[in-house]
Amino acid sequence: MLEALERGVKGGKWHSLYDKVYQNKSLAAAWKQVEQRKGSGGVDGVSMAAFRARAEKRLVRLGEQLREGTYEPQAVKRVWIPKGGGKLRPLGVPVIIDRVVQMSLRNAIEPIFEKKFVECSYGFRAGRGCKDALRQVSRGLKRGRTWVVDVDIEQYFDSIDKKRLMTELATEIADGSVLGLIEKFLQQDVIDGMKRWRPERGTPQGAVISPLLANIYLHPVDVGMTADGYEMVRYADDMVILCESREKAEVVVAVMTTSSGRMPTFSSMDSSVLPSAKSCFASP
Repeated sequence: MLEALERGVKGGKWHSLYDKVYQNKSLAAAWKQVEQRKGSGGVDGVSMAAFRARAEKRLVRLGEQLREGTYEPQAVKRVWIPKGGGKLRPLGVPVIIDRVVQMSLRNAIEPIFEKKFVECSYGFRAGRGCKDALRQVSRGLKRGRTWVVDVDIEQYFDSIDKKRLMTELATEIADGSVLGLIEKFLQQDVIDGMKRWRPERGTPQGAVISPLLANIYLHPVDVGMTADGYEMVRYADDMVILCESREKAEVVVAVMTTSSGRMPTFSSMDSSVLPSAKSCFASP
């Protein structure tokens, strides 16, 4: 896939990508992936079974809309699911046809960013998982890095700065149609019961493309912390930074909550001590 895409690279950026999104074979493959995931319908009331019954015609029309530039995503339905501890967390449910477009879009751009992602990132990446991340943490602890900054970004998907995300995407992609399509998804309305609004920040947790966008947004954090010599292990919005001393751990907290311009900072994050670490520090 990446070799085929590379024909559209000019000046270090990817220019010819949009056709990889709207081609019939791309949309058909994306629909199969969405179908395998199952799930309920969105605000339009179209179920998976109903979409399947007219899938071929829907995909043909969808391809035409994407080529003509008339495609517009629909609002995202917000549902609430148990989080643990009696709490609930929001989940966005796009309509099925929007999920197909997002899947096709993800298939087109993911290889580009996967090629540049840093080794310390484990979440939502093929061939990597939670157990791999835990093994890496264990190796760091055995090397004596027992002062551990354990970071969980509160409401991460809802807190993403859309402008900064688009800037990060544009470091690799110069195809205006692809960037415009992503921006349309970032500007989707959200419907929760009788309420409808357009969030100023974030990308819906539950949308097909959101995990990839989340990794792209946090990529500068991976690069920055690694370049500064910190041993970080990240799984989505959960990060562990393994340090040799309390002083270095406190510096990490300061770095992640103080704006420096080179990477996103987080004023709303929980930090705690990994149970297997020998020491602790105060939360910021």
